[in-house]
Amino acid sequence: MTPNKEVFKRKKILVTGGLGFIGSNLSARLTDLGATVTIVDNMMPRLGGNLFNVKEIVDRISINFSDVRDTHSMDYLVKGQDIIFHLAGQVNHVESIRNPIQDLDINCRGTLVLLESCRKYNQGVKIIFAGTRGEYGSSVTLPVGEDHPTNPKGIYAVNNLSAEKMVLVYHDVHKILGTCLRITNTYGPRHQMAHDEYGVLNWFIRKAIDDEVIPVFGDGRILRDFLYIDDLVDCFLQVAVCDQTYGEVFNVGTGIPVSFIDLAKKIVKISGTGKVAFTEFTQERKEVEPGDYYTNISKIKQIVGWEPKTNLDTGLKKTIEFYRRHKKEYWG
Repeated sequence: MTPNKEVFKRKKILVTGGLGFIGSNLSARLTDLGATVTIVDNMMPRLGGNLFNVKEIVDRISINFSDVRDTHSMDYLVKGQDIIFHLAGQVNHVESIRNPIQDLDINCRGTLVLLESCRKYNQGVKIIFAGTRGEYGSSVTLPVGEDHPTNPKGIYAVNNLSAEKMVLVYHDVHKILGTCLRITNTYGPRHQMAHDEYGVLNWFIRKAIDDEVIPVFGDGRILRDFLYIDDLVDCFLQVAVCDQTYGEVFNVGTGIPVSFIDLAKKIVKISGTGKVAFTEFTQERKEVEPGDYYTNISKIKQIVGWEPKTNLDTGLKKTIEFYRRHKKEYWG
């Protein structure tokens, strides 16, 4: 159940990476709930930051164009905040292979800078960290629970796992309340649509809207679970106000496996445009592909009471409608 409006009313909240996909959707909901929201975003090209994402709330939020790696900015921005949703990061798996030093710098050092600023200037803050299901690597058992081995295949996932551990260390050592989410593939409005290097479901939608071929890698039988953005936002809100979540790691997903070929066919059916074709993995993608993944969400259901409500058909329909209305703001 989403917390009622009074829970967040007048709360001071910092959203790092707030002009991106997840951050902007979360900021919009927080603003509607009466929170005082500050967004920090460096608007790095190709990572999804888009001012159009906050067009409807821009007069009700504060935006700081800065970087989580900037100590002076973070020292200033964390002061007085009640909750920090830490979503800023380099999220492109392929780019992390091309430029691993940058990925390390943004995802690890950026997180450490933020945590140190909290240690110095706001030890009473609560931090919710957005991690990735990629921290597990190839699935040994399915569905994947939080006790599954972590053996990430790519630099991006390695650095996310390291950042998660930092949040938990600061929780244990410095008593800065932190909780970490390992999030499955998420889709929906406000996602970047300029390239195909992350956000495969949204890229499939772009190809369908343009009445082009949806390229499905391999035989299309790889399984994933796909989470609609509104359900993820609900999860963030519920986790933030549940005391039992701090110091813990939670899987976030649907637990419902869908193959990429079935996903692509469903998008074509709902959109009424596009067609499906198989293609070979690129070498870069093949190196970081972990195979089948769908998550066990029993822990978060039991402790937080959260579970997703949006079925895939409904989520796809809403997403397709959004991008057909706002295509010019996202096709780049």
